Amino acid sequence: MESVGNIILYFIVAIAIIVFSVLTVTTRKILRSATYLLFVLFATAIIYFQMDYEFLGAVQIAVYAGGILVLFVFAIMLTHRPGHDAEALTSHRRWLGLTAALAGVGVCGYALFSYADFAGKVITSGSTFDMVQIGRFLLSTDKYGYLLPFEAISVLLLACIIGGVVIARRR
Repeated sequence: MESVGNIILYFIVAIAIIVFSVLTVTTRKILRSATYLLFVLFATAIIYFQMDYEFLGAVQIAVYAGGILVLFVFAIMLTHRPGHDAEALTSHRRWLGLTAALAGVGVCGYALFSYADFAGKVITSGSTFDMVQIGRFLLSTDKYGYLLPFEAISVLLLACIIGGVVIARRR
């Protein structure tokens, strides 16, 4: 049984994630948005540590909060003047964004509830997985492996960095 302190900490961190996520996407100052994203990433690491996933928490802090966010701030500083405000969204764009957000919530809800059936089948089958097996499953080239998307995202990030440098050199 979990202690009351863990439950209270979980709800505090969950509320912080929700608040800072909303602030990340609603603020008009881009560096402030990156700072709010940093708070979201740290709060996610706290949840990993609370679930006794120390390795994932450390990776969350080192890779995402440390590396990826520094990359974002570097790209912002190269391509944008951080002191200027973004233009306000028009009413048409706001409704389009709200519609897309609601569709995303629906898809995530469906995935979450359909995943519960899959997770229940895996748990009741009695099979256990260790970190080595999970790593092999995720970075394999088999049918459900994620090596190709992982490499595609790394190429996409490299293209974004090169594009940011090219745009910054023109100015």
